[in-house]
Amino acid sequence: MQWKEMHGWTVKMSMPSVLAVVTVFSIIPGGVLSDTRSTQGLEAQQIAQGSTHLHRRLKRGWIWKQLFVPEEDPTPRVIGQLKSDYDRGEFSIKYILSGDGAGEAFEIDEYSGEIRTLKKLDREEKAFYVLQAQAINRRSNEPVEPQSEFIITVQDINDNVPQFQNEPYVSSIPEMCLIGTTVAQVTATDADDPMFGNNAKLIYSVLQGEPYFSVEPKTGIIVTSWPNMDREAREQYLVVVQVKDMLGLSGGYSSSTTVTVSLTDVNDNGPTFQHHLYTFAVPENAAEGTTVGRVMAYDGDSGINAKMTYSLEDDLEESSTFIIKTDPATQEGLILLAKPLDYETKRRFVMAAEAVNDHVDTRFLDLEEFRDRTTLKIIVEDVDEPPVFLSVVYEWKVPENAAVGTVVGSVSARDTDTVNNPIRYSIDKRRDNTKAFKVDPNNGTIIVAKALDRETANWHNITVEAKETTQSHLSSSVVVFIKVLDINDNVPRLARDYQPYICEGTQAGELIQLLSAVDPDDPVEGHHFYFSMVPEKHINPNFTIRDNQDNTAGIVARRSSFTRKDRTQYLLPVVVTDSGSPALSSTNTLTISVCNCQPAGHCPTGGVEALALSMGVSLQTLLGIVVCFITLIVLSILMLVVRRHRRKQQEKLEVEGKELELPETVSQKVLYYGETGGVGADLNFCQPAVPLRRHPRRRERRLRREDVRASIRMSLRESHLIGPDDDVFRQFILDRLTEADLDPYVPPFDCLRTYAYEGSGSPTGSLSSLDSTTELEPEQPVSNPRTSTVRLTPWYWGGEEDTIF
Repeated sequence: MQWKEMHGWTVKMSMPSVLAVVTVFSIIPGGVLSDTRSTQGLEAQQIAQGSTHLHRRLKRGWIWKQLFVPEEDPTPRVIGQLKSDYDRGEFSIKYILSGDGAGEAFEIDEYSGEIRTLKKLDREEKAFYVLQAQAINRRSNEPVEPQSEFIITVQDINDNVPQFQNEPYVSSIPEMCLIGTTVAQVTATDADDPMFGNNAKLIYSVLQGEPYFSVEPKTGIIVTSWPNMDREAREQYLVVVQVKDMLGLSGGYSSSTTVTVSLTDVNDNGPTFQHHLYTFAVPENAAEGTTVGRVMAYDGDSGINAKMTYSLEDDLEESSTFIIKTDPATQEGLILLAKPLDYETKRRFVMAAEAVNDHVDTRFLDLEEFRDRTTLKIIVEDVDEPPVFLSVVYEWKVPENAAVGTVVGSVSARDTDTVNNPIRYSIDKRRDNTKAFKVDPNNGTIIVAKALDRETANWHNITVEAKETTQSHLSSSVVVFIKVLDINDNVPRLARDYQPYICEGTQAGELIQLLSAVDPDDPVEGHHFYFSMVPEKHINPNFTIRDNQDNTAGIVARRSSFTRKDRTQYLLPVVVTDSGSPALSSTNTLTISVCNCQPAGHCPTGGVEALALSMGVSLQTLLGIVVCFITLIVLSILMLVVRRHRRKQQEKLEVEGKELELPETVSQKVLYYGETGGVGADLNFCQPAVPLRRHPRRRERRLRREDVRASIRMSLRESHLIGPDDDVFRQFILDRLTEADLDPYVPPFDCLRTYAYEGSGSPTGSLSSLDSTTELEPEQPVSNPRTSTVRLTPWYWGGEEDTIF
């Protein structure tokens, strides 16, 4: 225990196994910690309170060294004591502790100034605490000492187990590697204080994996310690590494981790055949490409190191009838038939097969150890074989403008079993959809059957069949590939439907639209297009075409200040010419619209403005057209309403007029007066059983009421001069009979017509009121409200018109 006086403060510190020293520095200019503010604040407070006795303290600076407390100590203990020079033992001074952990981890006795712990501390959670101490006069409640700051440091003990990072550990090394090859590095951490003792000092060791592997004690680097580890013998190892703190001394903590080490393959094994002789049999009619057999050379390596290539050496008869290929999935050698077989010519083949590694590593084996050889024996079996074509495949070329009947080539087949056996050729129609070629059945000549077009089909694959004419009808086929050569028969055209536009305010020389062209033709040297303008008498003052010599061209403005007020659209013909022989060209006319572009240079493609732009009119003009169109629609509707109203009125008048009309089925125009009905009775007409069609020359004509009355009066006046025995009346009856006999539209024959003569000698007078004065007396009401109708015919003027009243 130690006491220390510090110009007014007395500090008593008690630390087990640790000596805490408090050093006091007098105030000097530029001091680190100063209580000047506290002193001035205290004096100002006393002046404000009207204190008569002003305590003036010297300006001092205090620096306290750290106080230490061990971690994980559950027992509360005193770690130090503060005491003011003004503390006379009368308990007039009150000590206050504030800062980190004050009241929770630490407390101070307000009477004695003893600082003690309240709970168990953990350095890994908080390594130090910064606190402030202050002495206050209990009576005046004024500080007697300036506030002082000190640090309590938590002292570390070994209470944490080291932990491995980045687990699990997986590594791989090549087999047959040298001793000392780095495998992996394990890393462990300890939460204890590395600056205090050996609590966080770690050391590594191998618990499992020796003698193949070892570890560097301080770095944790695992290295190999066994030479020539063979993957084919053992492919994987588990290495257990342990880490201890306290430098491995007793009483420390430890943990372990497992490192999985895999040996990667190296090419340290060569291929080896299991047999020295392999025998196979194949029929003589086997098709080319048929798999005759498989051979396998075993290689203990894996992956790329086990890949090998098989090859055949010339057989004893110096033939290359067979080939061998490597199966990439199984690494087997596939023996394939490369040429047709003929039992009558050759019945046995003997050859040598060799397997060689693709990737060799001379660090482990010599070059000769990466290859092995075996013998193959292939026996040909006899069969009745079909005709054999002289070529496995035929490939010809023909220009697309070849005329019908042009000879493309000839196929030829022979029968190996029977000499000079007739063979007929034909094209397999199931595989020939175009039917563009025909074959001569006798000699196998193939000719063009119809016009060719390379742009429609540039290759024709036909199958020609050769069949024996014997009873066996054995046949074989061959594929004929015919390539149609291109000629320049298509004109070039623009790649798409360009819709260029030019913004108002575009400057001269600016690019408006980039053009490209396409051509269905396929020249050997490739396409090359030339762009130009249509030759004119005068140079186009608005636009020009700049050929970029890369099958593209740009439309460039020749002048500035394009405005929609001047013109909304320009037509620009563009000539595109290809490089064929002869050269073909096409002219495409582009419509360049003048657009009121947006700030970003984009021309609107939707809405009213875009519609006006596409029509080549301004927005104001388009709006005017729309207004006019709406006005026309409204006027049309009004006219329809008025017309419908007039039609209704006309129909109403027609209904009233029909009450005055006689039935239209009546073909004659002679008046008939009925004897019954009395005054106002209806006229009775003979109605046919079925309605009759109108006379094709009959036309209806309605006269005004005054005209009809005048006509009827005139007819009646003239009829008064004619008697019943008069020739005129008699001729009238005969004419009516003749018309009835000849006219197919008159009423049927069972209808009786009665004609009466109304003369001036009638004692009863005229039954008609037409001869009366125009001023008619008021009509008397009758029982039948129906209006009486009269049909009169002026027989002096023929029958072309009907007079209706």
